[in-house]
Amino acid sequence: MNEDFEIKGKCLIFSAPSGAGKTTLVHYLLRNIDSLEFSVSAASREPRGREIDGEDYHFLSVDEFKKRIDQNAFIEWEEVYTNMFYGTLKSEVEKAWSKGKTVVFDVDAEGGINLKKIFGKHALSIFVKPPSLFVLEQRLRDRRTETENSIQKRLGKAQGELDKADQFDYVLLNDNLEKACHEAKELVIQFIAG
Repeated sequence: MNEDFEIKGKCLIFSAPSGAGKTTLVHYLLRNIDSLEFSVSAASREPRGREIDGEDYHFLSVDEFKKRIDQNAFIEWEEVYTNMFYGTLKSEVEKAWSKGKTVVFDVDAEGGINLKKIFGKHALSIFVKPPSLFVLEQRLRDRRTETENSIQKRLGKAQGELDKADQFDYVLLNDNLEKACHEAKELVIQFIAG
């Protein structure tokens, strides 16, 4: 989507269906590897639960999001559902690279595939796979932040995302969180050092 963006560092791309544990893994890595910096995505939706603007997402109105698209402010963006946009701001990535950090993305599968195409060998893309759709559904229900309609929508999208796992550099099975965290850390350390 954005060929005019100059690559000045490395990136880590974490993708998964909602509820697979990617955000938990990303937070673990950010706490345990000093050279990482999180890229806060933009979203045209209201905050959920305890989400904080500028920390979890840059929450924008639909009109503001469309304006930023027109301004070429995104590396990549997509309309996930009608008038529900998500995207990666150039400014977030440039800020991290200016500090000598490796950028970490927490995005859906489509966003992850788009970012990998843009960053190529400068990015390690990891797909976090849940043990099963049943476990995924339980995790979504246990959050208690989703409506029944939202859970069904996310589960419907999950199968399509699972089908895209083979387009990532690595598929990380999250059937044991502690094991998955250690495996992710090893992969990231090797990639940064390489």
